[in-house]
Amino acid sequence: MAELSPLVWTALALGAVVVGLSKTAVPGGGTLAVALFAAVLPAKDSTGALLVLLILGDMFALLAYRRHADWRVIARMAPAVVLGLVAGWGFLAVADDGWVRRTIAVLLLAVVAVTLWRRAVQNRSQAESTFGSGTVAAWTYGGLGGFATMVANAAGPVMSMYFLAVKFPVKAFLGTSAWFFAIINIAKLPFSIGLGIITPSSLLMDLLLAPGVVLGAFAGRCLVARMNQRVFDRVVIVLTVIGALYLLV
Repeated sequence: MAELSPLVWTALALGAVVVGLSKTAVPGGGTLAVALFAAVLPAKDSTGALLVLLILGDMFALLAYRRHADWRVIARMAPAVVLGLVAGWGFLAVADDGWVRRTIAVLLLAVVAVTLWRRAVQNRSQAESTFGSGTVAAWTYGGLGGFATMVANAAGPVMSMYFLAVKFPVKAFLGTSAWFFAIINIAKLPFSIGLGIITPSSLLMDLLLAPGVVLGAFAGRCLVARMNQRVFDRVVIVLTVIGALYLLV
């Protein structure tokens, strides 16, 4: 950590704040944090370091929205998510940093593209939109989400689109997201420790960055009822695309 420059620490601190914001105000916005961490740290190390901060953010999300989860939706997706997690673990076990870095970039671009596509079609007929809440969609989103979260901590936009397709009210959306990611991220800990991407050094880094997550979480609680969500979403999408393109270079 002593070798990290002030610019790197600034990027990591900004990523930590974004983690807190994404957990309490903008589900899916954490892709920006993924891009920031992967841009300034080795790809595998960034995944492990970010995971611990995401779990901290999950705790704040649960404190705020824990009573509003739809457990039927979580149970419907669980088998596919587990398969995705195992596939992602296998990929991390054999891939080098270069491949992980490029995969993170591709996943980020993919979830942004799907997010934009989902918004473009969300006003179509009910017959079209019911796909999003069916069994096929649950397995598709669940499998992709499990793989994306294991490899890149990038399942937020994938799951957000599924929860939007189910047409949750705001609190049910945030509550289901809170429980879903808390369970998934904690389940990833043994895999990540076994792969050696969570280390004493990364835990010390997380300890130093934790106040940023707390700040972002409280800021998100204050802003969620009054912020211009459309503008914020556009900023996140633009910055995420820039970060993903940077990772591909």
